[in-house]
Amino acid sequence: MTVDEIRELINLAAETGIAELEVQRGENRVRIRRAAFAGTPEIVLPPTYATAPAAAPTPTPHEAPREKPADLNLVLVKSPIVGTFYESPSPGAAAFVRVGERVQPGKVLCIIESMKLMNEIEAETSGIIESRLVMNGQPVEYGEALFAVRTV
Repeated sequence: MTVDEIRELINLAAETGIAELEVQRGENRVRIRRAAFAGTPEIVLPPTYATAPAAAPTPTPHEAPREKPADLNLVLVKSPIVGTFYESPSPGAAAFVRVGERVQPGKVLCIIESMKLMNEIEAETSGIIESRLVMNGQPVEYGEALFAVRTV
């Protein structure tokens, strides 16, 4: 794939407003993902899965402004992908975590379904679940806050 073809794909993603575009030609694969609520696209080339820090989201007119945690001990667990949030492994099963529960790094907090794949989202810090910020079955965006965890 040439640089000009990649530029055309970036322009296409920006013009149409799509959140993510992935194109594969033989061995070459390019994924263009728009940063959460930002106007410029971000290019991710596999197998490197590290992401750059997301820009602070700008609330849209139909969305309430999101508050930053006032407490420095409060950490927001954010969605690494676009998909559907599920609090439990299956309908009717107990939630992975509840508000007030203590978690350790590696503890599964929820599942995000994306393209028929179930992705477990794990705690990265030790702490207590302060609040769940999305409803079960709700679509979530890349970088959207899912939980607030008070570090201990």
